[in-house]
Amino acid sequence: MLRTFIANIPGRHIVKTGRLLGILMYFLVVHHRRLIRRNLQFCYRDWSRYRIDKLSREIFKNAGITFLEIWQMAFFSREQLLGMVKKVQGMEHIVNALKQNRGAVVFTAHLANWELAFVFGGCYFGRPVTGVARHIRLPWLDRWFYRLRTRFGNKIIFKKDALPEMRQTLRKGEILALTLDQSRHKQAIEIMFFGHRATATPAAALLSMRCKSPVIPSFCIREPDGSLTLQVAPPLKMEKTGDLRADLRINTQKMVDAMEAMIRRYPAQWIWFQRPWKKTYPQLYPEWAARRRKHKKRKKGGDPAEPGGNRGRAGVTAVGKWQSFIFFIEQVF
Repeated sequence: MLRTFIANIPGRHIVKTGRLLGILMYFLVVHHRRLIRRNLQFCYRDWSRYRIDKLSREIFKNAGITFLEIWQMAFFSREQLLGMVKKVQGMEHIVNALKQNRGAVVFTAHLANWELAFVFGGCYFGRPVTGVARHIRLPWLDRWFYRLRTRFGNKIIFKKDALPEMRQTLRKGEILALTLDQSRHKQAIEIMFFGHRATATPAAALLSMRCKSPVIPSFCIREPDGSLTLQVAPPLKMEKTGDLRADLRINTQKMVDAMEAMIRRYPAQWIWFQRPWKKTYPQLYPEWAARRRKHKKRKKGGDPAEPGGNRGRAGVTAVGKWQSFIFFIEQVF
């Protein structure tokens, strides 16, 4: 009964409530508000403080809507989930790519409701889509997201040592989906993002070149009325000159450029909570840099305490309900 009730909450109510939740988060989650403002000032140096603050509020509103949509997705039937996306544009590019029997590398960014786009793809095609994801520090939340992403047949490959499984997915002629706007990989290469040096994983470019698979940009967009549109662009033309290092850099930059173009077009819908320039401009995130130095010092001194899961779980039990909710938001986004 409760599942049915939640699944049948009208989308307009989710949107309205999500916007209110976003405004509440804007005023209470000070750390993320400062992080977003810092990122925006770094990318839009000629913008006024008023314009940046206005966009910051819209970013939080979108995050609030997405948070509630992801929660509601867990209760949807296949038909209800397919109904969440009101428009599908360019899906023929993926259909045509799959006819080559070389699989397809579909990349996206954390725009609008990217989680819905992933699950929607598997339901739409009637065949599994394999996604690449990182583990979430909270074990119960990690399990919850795994069930959410795979409940209609999709598959998940976790990022650590994922390359062989990713390659096998493409060689089976299947769809491999991954986000390009988070790079924690040690082998990440330097690219330009919003006119500044950043890092990105070359895995998608490498797999495309090795498996001869097309690389297709696909993004979930939120329309002004709150409805969702899935936009799929034509495959990118990959360079192959024989110089592997140069080709990886050029092709990865092409993907980042396609992603940046969509973020610039819909800036309020990207998750600006991230730190895309932390490797190249650590001074932009002094709190992160300080934690990193502290972690290195602790590691050098042989302290067995790790900054990952145990500290996070202990922290949740040590703080109040609101702080726990904020920690949950941080893990999701």
